[in-house]
Amino acid sequence: MSLLELRQIAKSYGEGATAVRALDAIDLSVEEGHLVAVMGPSGSGKSTLLTIAGSLEAPTAGEVCIGGAALSSLSRNDKARLRRRMIGYVFQDFNLLPGLTAAENVALPLELDGVSARKAHKAGLAALEQLGLADRASHYPDQLSGGERQRVAIARSVVGERKLLLADEPSGALDSTNAEAVMRMILDACKRGVAAVVVTHDAHLASWADRVIFLRDGRAVDQVAPDRSDSLLATPRS
Repeated sequence: MSLLELRQIAKSYGEGATAVRALDAIDLSVEEGHLVAVMGPSGSGKSTLLTIAGSLEAPTAGEVCIGGAALSSLSRNDKARLRRRMIGYVFQDFNLLPGLTAAENVALPLELDGVSARKAHKAGLAALEQLGLADRASHYPDQLSGGERQRVAIARSVVGERKLLLADEPSGALDSTNAEAVMRMILDACKRGVAAVVVTHDAHLASWADRVIFLRDGRAVDQVAPDRSDSLLATPRS
């Protein structure tokens, strides 16, 4: 079943002669348990694609469906509820709350969705431990390095029962060892049935994906299924 569907998505900013077309006629379907990597040069529309896929921004034309629900038919409150319950985000600027510890940041989406504080905290600690951050759980974001903040953001995005993961350069501030740990966590989520879309510039990390979509000037110009036997990082998805 396709968890995410983008149908002829277009996005323009501005009007008339000064209009900038960020996306043009994008079709994308991501099934449960599958990982899709999106690659392309800066300005090709990769981040815009993610924000539209996650209902943070409306397309100029086309339709987005998540879990079979067309976003254009949902109210603002319904979209907010869908984002909270179904979608995990990893933003380039992390979006951690400065007044909460690492563990509290990770647990917060669960608590907002009605999970008890104790159960949410336990799940948050487990996610941090998987990324080697158990000893940083009580630290605040300004006490963490950039790479540590990035891993906290990853943990927050995959904790709980979300069905769609959208990640914008999730390994951008990490060394190769921590980048691999992040990708393993994303793959573990996919094994639970999560559909994931990851924007990356790293061809090695893209090789973990089931498909790689290439964008240029707002259009999907190619897509391939990576040969993991050629990757230094990839492991079988069994």
